[in-house]
Amino acid sequence: MALVPENSPDRAGGHPRPHDLTPPIRIPVGLVVLVGPPASGKTSFVRALVERRQIGAEAVVSSDEIRTELFGASAEPADSDAADAADARIFEERDRRIVARLADGLSVIAESTNVTPRARERLIGLARRFGVPVTVLRFAPDFADLLQQYTERGRTDLTAADIRAYAAVMSRDAGADRLRDEGAAAVHDVPGRRQSVTPAEAAARFTFAPCRPAGR
Repeated sequence: MALVPENSPDRAGGHPRPHDLTPPIRIPVGLVVLVGPPASGKTSFVRALVERRQIGAEAVVSSDEIRTELFGASAEPADSDAADAADARIFEERDRRIVARLADGLSVIAESTNVTPRARERLIGLARRFGVPVTVLRFAPDFADLLQQYTERGRTDLTAADIRAYAAVMSRDAGADRLRDEGAAAVHDVPGRRQSVTPAEAAARFTFAPCRPAGR
């Protein structure tokens, strides 16, 4: 028996789901900034983009991955000064990788929480150096969904209180209008569990423009 595609009119009561009929959003060449609390679905989303071959894995610059590369998966700074020094080194390396791609005329996705204006200002400044647009993809699930995703992933580096604090900052300082005022050329909300959308389905809602050759 042949399998019926999820978006077939023969499923879901004879009609495709509304989001299956929406044309994908085109993301221009430039800097893509992910904004969302921990456990909001950013990593699952970019993993789906890579698995679907919408982007190459090298296009994603993740601060968490850089932390693991530099300090190991379980390394914990001895004190606050050591933690600050580690963070400085991580974000210097992140910026270096972003600059290298932008200088070559390539798109790059900055994967970190970026819920504070200060964090975004640093990234937007890099994009302005190369005259490329900034596209912000927002991940803002309901707090109940956020906590459930945090629990499912079994993270030990953050507490539920930490997740609540990140979510509060996101709600206060990362609205779409504010992001545009800061310099984002476009702001798009990425759907998730609340909308019954899987990471692969969310990824399918976007398409990425081909990268232009450097110097053109």
